[in-house]
Amino acid sequence: MQKLLVFLKPYRLELILGPFFKLLEAVFELIVPVVMAKIIDYGIANRDEPYIFRMCGLIVLLGICGLTFALTCQYFAARCAFRYGADLRKALYEHINRLSETEIDQLGTSTLINRITNDVTASQSGVNMFIRLASRAPFLVIGAIVMVLVIDARLALIFLLIAPVVGVLLYFVMHRTIPLYTQNQKKLDVIARHTGENLDGIRVIRAFARQKQEVRTFQDECAELEQSMIAVGRISAVLNPLTFMIMNLGIVAVLWFGGVHVDTGRLSQGDLTAFTNYMTQILLAMIAMANLIVVLTKAQASSLRVAEILETESSMKDGTELPEVPESGEVLAFEHVSFSYAGAGDSALEDISFRLSKGQTLGIIGGTGSGKSTLASLISRSYDASQGEIRVFGKNIRQYQLKALHRKIGCVPQKAVLFTGTVRENLRLADETVSETDMLQAIEIAQADFVKQLQYQLDTHLVQGGRNLSGGQKQRLTIARALAGKPDILILDDSMSALDYATDARLRQALKTQCARMTKIIISQRATSLMHADLILVLDDGICVGQGTHENLMQNCEIYQEIYHSQMQSGGQS
Repeated sequence: MQKLLVFLKPYRLELILGPFFKLLEAVFELIVPVVMAKIIDYGIANRDEPYIFRMCGLIVLLGICGLTFALTCQYFAARCAFRYGADLRKALYEHINRLSETEIDQLGTSTLINRITNDVTASQSGVNMFIRLASRAPFLVIGAIVMVLVIDARLALIFLLIAPVVGVLLYFVMHRTIPLYTQNQKKLDVIARHTGENLDGIRVIRAFARQKQEVRTFQDECAELEQSMIAVGRISAVLNPLTFMIMNLGIVAVLWFGGVHVDTGRLSQGDLTAFTNYMTQILLAMIAMANLIVVLTKAQASSLRVAEILETESSMKDGTELPEVPESGEVLAFEHVSFSYAGAGDSALEDISFRLSKGQTLGIIGGTGSGKSTLASLISRSYDASQGEIRVFGKNIRQYQLKALHRKIGCVPQKAVLFTGTVRENLRLADETVSETDMLQAIEIAQADFVKQLQYQLDTHLVQGGRNLSGGQKQRLTIARALAGKPDILILDDSMSALDYATDARLRQALKTQCARMTKIIISQRATSLMHADLILVLDDGICVGQGTHENLMQNCEIYQEIYHSQMQSGGQS
């Protein structure tokens, strides 16, 4: 929680002025019952109409001043809360982007999205309500108590007996609801995760006719959240009625005993009216405080979840050196590298060793789950190796600054990912200064000539995820995006799977002739796509069972032979 208070420091002025103007509003509210008492005791008792009109005018003036102070407080509260929320979201977003893939995997994208949206909003609302009510409600209660003590100390004992009862009630509600609000947010995370998975895999769900089962699962999750929220609502719902009941009983007691004091002449009718008004103000202030506690309880539960993310440190430490690309010689080397994912029992990669020189092409092939994409993620340092050493440009990969390293490596992921915006904006993702000439050259190499046939060419708008393009078009455009940044190492992670054989061959030929000095790592299920690679790694269940050229592997690696012959036979049959 203390970590979030840092985000309120720039708005100290609003934090002071907001409550200050709310206090002024409360002061004017406390004056009104006194004026009412004078109207009754002097104006109405003496039938002094001019006096009554003057006092009524004073009440109107007090109301206008109170409204002005309230609006001023609202302005400062909104200014502080919404800027605090914006700063918190920005910091949280930046922090999430600094986390390594390990932390992202452990936390989960659904909970991160939920915390950066719903939880920050709840925390922001807590700040807003705190500025607006946290000073007003206690001041009204304390001020009203002081005023009733001045009017009649013995009659004020009624409230002093009621206050502890209300306090215990507030504590009970707060103590019971904080854990439940935290559980509700976790259940919301589950619903968000399920929704995201369903939207991403909607075609798979329809293909297997799983709509009814998924809808039923979603309904069960929503019903579980509903029951949990109802449970919290029941506890919170007790607060207002019980507070009203206790305070109204107090007002009845005041009128009962106050009436006796009026009969004995110990208390005037105006004083009794003022006393009742102060008790009503105390009642309303206590109700406002009860509602504030509900909001602050939600805000506290959400703030703890936000703070948990901000306190999560990346397990990947940034280096200090800038990569220098050699003119020739070794560009990439693995020395007895092993890797296992957090929480996984077996190693995803085990004892991988190879060396790659500048301009060479590395091909990686193997069955599903053999560790091909994992190896690619180690090259771009999405993860750190569990054992062994990875050298890039002759130095340990951990020595480099991550941002600088990523500028030298162009990565095309297995799943083509495009962002909402124009084709031009997507191509400039790696480098905002890329010229149109370089973009067109990258498009030509990637065989993405379809861009020139689009209505607005580079300025054509892409919808979310590039859904207005086919699978092959998206793959070619992501390859062009990586090439536009002119990387020294290009990783194609099974990113030509949607291309036909002819386009695949043209792409590989263009990479060979126009990107001769670029070191290329190509991951593919097709042996034909890797036949001309300088070095081919054959992976099986995370172990390198063969490496060498196509000719060497055809003689020495049984698994590679099986892959090649099976594909050639299926190709011939088709």
